[in-house]
Amino acid sequence: MISKGCEQCAMGGKMVLFVYGYCDQRDCFYCPLGENRKNVTDVYANERKVESDADVIEEAKRMDALGSSITGGEPQEALDKTCRYISLLKDEFGEDHHIHLYTGITGGRENMRRLAEAGLDEIRFHPPLELWGDMHGTEWEDILYIAREEGLTPAFEIPGIRAEPEFLDFLDEGAAEFCNINEFEMSDGNYRRMQEKGYELQDGHMSAVDGSKEAILDEMGDHERVYFCTSVFKDAAQHRNRLKRMARNLRRP
Repeated sequence: MISKGCEQCAMGGKMVLFVYGYCDQRDCFYCPLGENRKNVTDVYANERKVESDADVIEEAKRMDALGSSITGGEPQEALDKTCRYISLLKDEFGEDHHIHLYTGITGGRENMRRLAEAGLDEIRFHPPLELWGDMHGTEWEDILYIAREEGLTPAFEIPGIRAEPEFLDFLDEGAAEFCNINEFEMSDGNYRRMQEKGYELQDGHMSAVDGSKEAILDEMGDHERVYFCTSVFKDAAQHRNRLKRMARNLRRP
């Protein structure tokens, strides 16, 4: 595996902590959030709605979590809350509890510093689709170096909409540590807008979108620090393996 976070995810060991449902600076047509998550301030630990800090700790213990993934919405738009949960998890489980965060904005140096001080290990950037191919010389290049200077591991995590060699350039230049490409998917939250754009499901698939996977693998798949995460693997790794961890944990005396 490319990163400790990916390795833990593949084992079903990452708790997914949804901290904030708003994303005021982006309006991606492929945003997968459903009605219960989009534009809400609620917090969820995996599928569990969080009412207190104790709920977060209990959910992590219930699955014997190795680490946590911070997501939204846009976690940087609720930075105080995001940092508080990162610190809570590190204080409870120690430095080995690996935490990565998924973000669609750059945020700037002060945000990177605060996240690092709270205990964040890794930050995965998702630049706007319309900027792909033109990110050098912009804030999206700068933030990779800033994040590293502040002690974070910078990386990309992007939807597999199309191949984009500029991401490989950032890897080769040492700006980003790795690039995760998630298979492009439809969900209850995005299928109408995606169909309006002309996207269709692959034959025989519940969520994977037709047409982009092969071109991405041809152009980007051979790079040693690119990982293409299929919808099938995500279901098996993130969900089924997590449920297996919970079941094993519940059986312990």
